[in-house]
Amino acid sequence: MVMNNKDLGNFGETLATKFLEDKNYKILDRNYRALGTEIDIIAKDKDELCFVEVKTRRSHKFGDAYEAVDEIKMQNIIQTARAYIYKNNLYDIQVRFDIIEVYIREGKINHIENAFSLI
Repeated sequence: MVMNNKDLGNFGETLATKFLEDKNYKILDRNYRALGTEIDIIAKDKDELCFVEVKTRRSHKFGDAYEAVDEIKMQNIIQTARAYIYKNNLYDIQVRFDIIEVYIREGKINHIENAFSLI
């Protein structure tokens, strides 16, 4: 079955959500939108609030998936995370930014914790 990029991304986000749940993360939100940007998954890992960007690829043919999270994307995620924190009055919690790479053909998921920080 051939998937378009939107379907591929949605499939990867679903796999990443399940992956996090299996690691006992509590999923708080998916596809959270604010200020014209989006965060794929917002979860809680013990006492940390995790903002997770999911990058799904069919293979490594064009490089590693995390490389698609450039400086502009990081700034957008941080901006949206701040909006989420403000909206939900979550000022006294540790925050972390993760990237999850999903490689469909390999059946591989790579979780990069603390992939970047507030800039």
